Amino acid sequence: MRVFVTGASGWIGSALVPELIGAGHRVTGLARSDSAAAALKEAGAEVVQGTLDDLGLLHDAAAASDGVIHLAFKHDIAFAGGFQDAADADRRAVETFGDALAGSGRPLVIAAGLLGLAPGRVSTETDGRTADTQPAHPAGGPSTRMGTARLTLALADRNVRSAVVRLPPTVHGEGDHGFMAALVAVAREKGVSGYVGDGAQRWPAAHRIDAAHLFRLALEGAPAGSVLHATADQGVPIRTVAEVIGRHLGLPTRSVAPDEADAHFTWLAGLIALDSPASGELTRELLGWQPTRPGLIEDLEKGHYFRTADL
Repeated sequence: MRVFVTGASGWIGSALVPELIGAGHRVTGLARSDSAAAALKEAGAEVVQGTLDDLGLLHDAAAASDGVIHLAFKHDIAFAGGFQDAADADRRAVETFGDALAGSGRPLVIAAGLLGLAPGRVSTETDGRTADTQPAHPAGGPSTRMGTARLTLALADRNVRSAVVRLPPTVHGEGDHGFMAALVAVAREKGVSGYVGDGAQRWPAAHRIDAAHLFRLALEGAPAGSVLHATADQGVPIRTVAEVIGRHLGLPTRSVAPDEADAHFTWLAGLIALDSPASGELTRELLGWQPTRPGLIEDLEKGHYFRTADL
């Protein structure tokens, strides 16, 4: 297949491109910078230079492909206070892909999130498919992103083989600068590895290589309207994560009271306070996905998150 990939040079995309090429697919990646374009060419992909705002370019690239995998999101804008703008751009991109692929039966696979999907219980692929779902963050940008995922699923009615891959909050591995790296940075700054309350909040997790493999399987075989969970670890207690971080940094581990969490963890506070385990059993049954890489705790124990050169 000729596959158009957005976010192709990003954290998961840079693992997905060789996964696709190794399986015999031809990849065209969206690159918003010269450095991203160079990395994609070195990986063996063709390049289309542009951004998620270049809707005409996105339409043409999708129309010329046999399938689309949409990983890109404006994280820089989102984490600078512009989450709604980032979510709106994401929705416009998906609408554009839907129009380009409508009536073709070709696949469109997008990335979505798992955190807060069904707080306090183990979520499954059947959750969050309808507009009456109440996520942990029901308003603003997160709600827009949930709506975009539902829009993607609805494209099945327009003869698009659409699928949504929900990613856990930590897609880990060496070189990760996401939530796990942020927790390590907070521990270094505060001199203590903390968790909120009793630390029993659970996060699902997956290694980036396993997540990339699932995106390929979804492209190749997911039925139209599929929801997939990239969960290797169903739910790792945040206290366990904090204990590993504290041990590797030589710092004490302690509870942070909920009313002190904002001051201690800043923007991470509301996220690590969420108990959000997630099952991926239906995904494994549907596509035969079997994660083979280290789980979150094993990966943390390898030590690469604690090398100062990686900060």
